[in-house]
Amino acid sequence: MANTTLIIAVAQVDAARSYGSARLQWLEQQLQLAKSQGVELLVLPELFTSGYHTGQLVEQLAETADGPTATAIIALAKRYQIAIHYGFAQRQGNVLYNAAQCIGPHGEVLGHYRKRLLPPGFEATYFTKGEHDGLFSWRGFNIGMLICYDAEFPELTRKLALKGADIILVPTALGSQWGWVAQQMMPTRGYENGVYFVYANYCGEESSGEQSSGEQSSMAFLGESFIASPLGEVVARAGSKEALIVAEATLESVKIAQKRLPYLQDCQGL
Repeated sequence: MANTTLIIAVAQVDAARSYGSARLQWLEQQLQLAKSQGVELLVLPELFTSGYHTGQLVEQLAETADGPTATAIIALAKRYQIAIHYGFAQRQGNVLYNAAQCIGPHGEVLGHYRKRLLPPGFEATYFTKGEHDGLFSWRGFNIGMLICYDAEFPELTRKLALKGADIILVPTALGSQWGWVAQQMMPTRGYENGVYFVYANYCGEESSGEQSSGEQSSMAFLGESFIASPLGEVVARAGSKEALIVAEATLESVKIAQKRLPYLQDCQGL
């Protein structure tokens, strides 16, 4: 029996790109490039559709999970026959969530997730915590979903791995001052669970939509998106500019890693 494989890409975007149609046009360019490389799953950063450093503007930019932007992304996924995993500000009634969803190549929703843990500041002010784990099955893989700060808690990654995740997707908005998180902590998350770890960040700087003080602020992002193997090896990494990085995941590699280092088995009962 042939080994199960999946070709995954991360599209690292400059945070200065305007939200709305400009980001969707950029996304289509990335999909064209990804298609030429055989990519089956494209992963985008946290709050991709609205931008991250938006302040109170997020209340206007938030959409339902099936809103206009989702409709546009569904059309792109179908046109290029590539699954698209993206972050967005989700509105459900009067409540906002920092969410992510994965749209399949036929336009179907493969998975949906709301960020469980919210750091103080912008996110804790505007968003409500999610309550459920994100895990879906596709193309022979079990795929887990976390968002940024979630992944900095080993408990959440371990929980997904114990539920059978082979790959964990993490859209993020990591600031430029947190280099060691992307370089050391995050690859370790994959290694200590024997899973592929896909980390999709912004690069560049984004001006804030918060203008109540009369002044705009800006946030600089690290870049350095990566795809790491189940043994913690970073097999593809972006730098500080926009980039499309691509790597192949194999189910056999997950099984080999978890047999070689049986962390998931040996942690039972601790």
